[in-house]
Amino acid sequence: MPHRPALDFANFLPYRMSVASNTISQAIAADYEERFGLSVTQWRVMAILGRHDGLAARDVAERTAMDKVAVSRALSALVERGFVLRATAREDRRASRLRLSAAGRRVHDEIVPLAIEHERRLLARLSREEQRWLVRLLDVLAPSPEPADD
Repeated sequence: MPHRPALDFANFLPYRMSVASNTISQAIAADYEERFGLSVTQWRVMAILGRHDGLAARDVAERTAMDKVAVSRALSALVERGFVLRATAREDRRASRLRLSAAGRRVHDEIVPLAIEHERRLLARLSREEQRWLVRLLDVLAPSPEPADD
C-alpha cells in the first residue's frame, strides 16, 4: 500500500488563516446581525458601497474577493430591504450601478464605528511591531483588492 502524505490540518496555513478570518468576522458580525439583521456578506457589500457609489455588482465582488453569487444574493436582499438602490448604467443599459439608499447610509454610518472599535480591540493584543509585521505579511500573502486610502 503506497504511503499517503499526511496533512497536519491544525498547522496548515490556509486552514489557520480561514479559522482566524472566520473567528474575527463572526465576533463583530454577531453585533450587527443582532442590531441590523445583516449577514457578513451583506455588511461587506454595504461597506464597499459606503465608500464607492456607482459600482457594478462584479466590481463589488472583486473588491470584496467574494463569490459573485454570494454578492448577488446579498445585493438582492439589501435592495429588497431598501438599503441599496440599483440604477441602470448610462454607458451600458444592460449593466446596473449600485449605491446605498438614505436608510442604508444610516445603517452603514452606525456600523462603521463599531467595526473600527472592534479592530482597535483586536489590534491592542499585538505590539506596534507585531501590527506592522501583520500588515506586511498580509500584503505579501493576500494583497487587498480594495485600494488603500492615500
